[in-house]
Amino acid sequence: MSTIYAEATPAGRGGVSVVRLSGPEARLIAEAIAGELPVARRAELRSLRDGELIDRALVIRFDEGASFTGETVVEFQLHGAPVVVRRLQEALRARGARLAEAGEFTRRGLLNGALALSEVEALSDLLAAESEAQRQQAMRVVSGELARWAEGLRERLVRAGALIEVSLDFADEEVPDEVPDEVFELLDSVRADIAAAVAGLPAAERLRAGFEVAIVGPPNAGKSSLLNRIARREMALVSDVAGTTRDVLELHTELGGLAVTFLDTAGLREAEDFVEGLGVDRARDRAGQADLRLHLSEDGRAVEELYQDGDLVLRSKADLGGRGISAVTGAGVSEMLEELRRRLAERVAGAGLVTRKRQADALEDALAVLAVRRGQPAELLAEALRQASHRLSEVVGKIAPDDYLDEIFSRFCIGK
Repeated sequence: MSTIYAEATPAGRGGVSVVRLSGPEARLIAEAIAGELPVARRAELRSLRDGELIDRALVIRFDEGASFTGETVVEFQLHGAPVVVRRLQEALRARGARLAEAGEFTRRGLLNGALALSEVEALSDLLAAESEAQRQQAMRVVSGELARWAEGLRERLVRAGALIEVSLDFADEEVPDEVPDEVFELLDSVRADIAAAVAGLPAAERLRAGFEVAIVGPPNAGKSSLLNRIARREMALVSDVAGTTRDVLELHTELGGLAVTFLDTAGLREAEDFVEGLGVDRARDRAGQADLRLHLSEDGRAVEELYQDGDLVLRSKADLGGRGISAVTGAGVSEMLEELRRRLAERVAGAGLVTRKRQADALEDALAVLAVRRGQPAELLAEALRQASHRLSEVVGKIAPDDYLDEIFSRFCIGK
């Protein structure tokens, strides 16, 4: 396997840049540039040379079997100038290392057994996280919580299997040959835990993807003004001319820890020209697909054709008198946002550790295998437990099809 390198910090000028080197020749290549390396996991200052002094940098070595990739890894913490990083990379390349592909460091960690597939999936989610809830969700799996949960289920199955084996091995002895009641108690608890985990997948997927809230209503209802108020900047063009907004504007933000995209849509009315008509049609389509719609109008009425249970209906322009919200003064906006947060939070209340369909499929397979009943031969019960245990190991996963791995790692950056 080749030795790879990549910049682990964002490209560009900064205080510090980190370049990683991993593979079978990592130590030899690093020593050719930095001299004798520090003891493992200890950072020391070294002069990096390639005929001439490249930089003075902190160097850290991680030994094979005790690194992120499972290989020998050397990290160089350089001064954050692009020219310094480029010069070091030239020196690494001249000694046989090659630039890593996207996600190749993490892929090697998976293939070398340093990472489980579930941890790789969660790491991908962590790198893409835009909200605190998404970060927390990903970190639970990255830290091994899903693996520990699945292993706990497998331990109960092992216990049940051992009890069944006793009844088989001692069928001709004085030990009763009936399957003990404890076996079925263990199976009931495992099945209940699996069913609850699978049921939480839709909420977990929604939490990972984030929510869309469409602001809908007639022209001049104050939709764009409200978007600007939420964004705290001038995002959308605002005027008294009906039909000003013709495309869907998106505001990505965080609402009480949840990732939310607000959609400012065209005013819903009979369009006066072709382009406005396209905007109205697009507004209807996006609003219909959104997780929730915020209906805004001066009379406080919902857009009936788009209304769904859970939508929020408000009266706008309260600054002109009456109750409602005002994008001009901000009256009622914070209360509106809190209500939106509450409604969206309810939809992810059941989110658990299972965040991918692949994981849920493995759990459902295990659940199907465990559809056993009292009175069945002990040999069949024992085989069902073995198969279910295998399915549970697939939830965490040490291996996966190449096409699935390619799809996962395509979202990683070069240095990860």
